[in-house]
Amino acid sequence: MNASLSPLKAALRGAGLTLMVLAVSGCVTIYRNHGYVPTPEDLDAIQVGKDTRDSVVEAVGPPTSSGVLKDSGFYYVASRMRHFGPTEPKVVSREVVAINFDQRGVVRGIERYGLEDGRTIPLERRVTSSSVEDKTFLRQLLGNLGRFNPGSVLE
Repeated sequence: MNASLSPLKAALRGAGLTLMVLAVSGCVTIYRNHGYVPTPEDLDAIQVGKDTRDSVVEAVGPPTSSGVLKDSGFYYVASRMRHFGPTEPKVVSREVVAINFDQRGVVRGIERYGLEDGRTIPLERRVTSSSVEDKTFLRQLLGNLGRFNPGSVLE
């Protein structure tokens, strides 16, 4: 009788151990870095009132993004995200360097912001809605049959 319970106990212990390993491995914290911000030494090389857009790109690299308007600034953004198991990733640090230019393209100012200077802004994807979203392909095809005008094809 003890011999038949021994394999059952071994199987249960193995299953329990496997479940514990899976549970612990799902709770691993991973940090990921996104983006690029120039070092303070690189930024010290930029002279306000003297350097231009081209010399800034040459000194510290191309910006992560730039302003919409022609005369707006360069923005360098770096974020550190914490991924913990199945939970949603969380921003633990964010640094933004803004380099502003005047109308001539000369550096007007350099500003550095951190996560403590603002709030986390969620990025979202916006898509223009379509007027045909409720219609199937067949319904669109059959709906256009009555609108066909042979005279417009010949013109």
